[in-house]
Amino acid sequence: MFDSLREKILSPIRSLGKSGRITEADLEEALKDIRRALLEADVHFKVSKEFLEQVRREAVGQELLKSVTPGQQFTKIVYDALVRFLGGAGEDARLELRAAPPVPILLVGLQGSGKTTTAAKLALYLKKKEKKRVLLVPCDPRRPAAKEQLRTLARQAEVECFDSDLTRSPARIVKAALEEARSKVFDALIVDTAGRLAIDEELMDEIQEVKKALQPHATLFVADSMTGQDAVNVAQAFHARTPLSGVILTKLDGDARGGAALSIQFLTGLPIFFFGTGEGVAALEPFHADRLASRILDRGDVLTLVEKAQEAISEDEAKAGIQKMAKGQFSLEDFLGQMKMMQKLGSMESLMKMLPGGNQLLGQLKGVDAEKELKRTEAIILSMTSKERRNHKVLNGSRRLRIAKGSGTSVAEVNRVVQRFEQTQKMMAQFSKMGLLKKMLPF
Repeated sequence: MFDSLREKILSPIRSLGKSGRITEADLEEALKDIRRALLEADVHFKVSKEFLEQVRREAVGQELLKSVTPGQQFTKIVYDALVRFLGGAGEDARLELRAAPPVPILLVGLQGSGKTTTAAKLALYLKKKEKKRVLLVPCDPRRPAAKEQLRTLARQAEVECFDSDLTRSPARIVKAALEEARSKVFDALIVDTAGRLAIDEELMDEIQEVKKALQPHATLFVADSMTGQDAVNVAQAFHARTPLSGVILTKLDGDARGGAALSIQFLTGLPIFFFGTGEGVAALEPFHADRLASRILDRGDVLTLVEKAQEAISEDEAKAGIQKMAKGQFSLEDFLGQMKMMQKLGSMESLMKMLPGGNQLLGQLKGVDAEKELKRTEAIILSMTSKERRNHKVLNGSRRLRIAKGSGTSVAEVNRVVQRFEQTQKMMAQFSKMGLLKKMLPF
């Protein structure tokens, strides 16, 4: 996510950080590099211009040139500016559903932006996070395959999908869906509308008719973040014809540049509610401007990591693991269990990117397949007997040879796994003495 933008913004910041003091020429050179990075990231020129003006104003106002730690101070100034342009600190947009049920939500956008997948993702999010009973409504008579696609996604998300009669007009479809949602006591219904390759009068007229029939509580524009400024231009065109409530950015995990994310809120005034992070129906996250700014500057996103841990790992599992560590009873069996818990949170790469400096560390580990290493470690531990996993002290030479053969590895690799485990044991013992283990619980 934003890999290209991150490196190009961090490069001038790191250069400033190497100097004890900086000159006005140093500052201007850094701003010039950041301007180039923003324009190459397809950030709108108006946004780029205002962004740099704000950074320059703050740098002068905080007397950056006289600072003894100019690199740190400049990083904070750039971070604050990123937060403001992404949506503002402490002002995270939230999709409020405070209305009489069923609450209608209308999704609009161009064809290929990911509306249908986003409809299912949003339904699952509202079901899990808001405890809402959601009805999905396919409303694209020109693309019958979209109905089948939404039904498939609804099954994956374990939510209900309305059996739309695509021979009827979109307005009649949503009226019928509303009636069913009321009669079956749904909390919300999400309507997946038709898209086009480009905006045309027919599309806008159709959306107006659907809005009139549905009276949506929220109209959300689904934007493909990888299209950069085009996404912003389309959002502005939609907003001018049919007022929007907010934006959902899709495909952000594959966006190396970040132009749409940095431009859309500033130019449209619309809040970004969510962003897509993958193809699965669970791959939707609430948009937090401060957390995304932190990721761009490689400062990590520990809050999101903790939230993921709370979702994936039960409180009892976490407490049991911490208690065993505290008592010095942490075995290879527990080590394997902790590894499996980590795998629930996502890939090693995605987890490392949420840690401060994680992207830099990943760069240093190029060529190392972390997922492959985890599988190899798992195979080695699973090739041990229960007795060996509970007490690794019994692992003599012949046992280690047997484990290596059973796991398809070498004795040297078995030794490395045991050494890593012993290092972890020692570290946990130190944490326990310092009283840090209790603080590690995400609950």
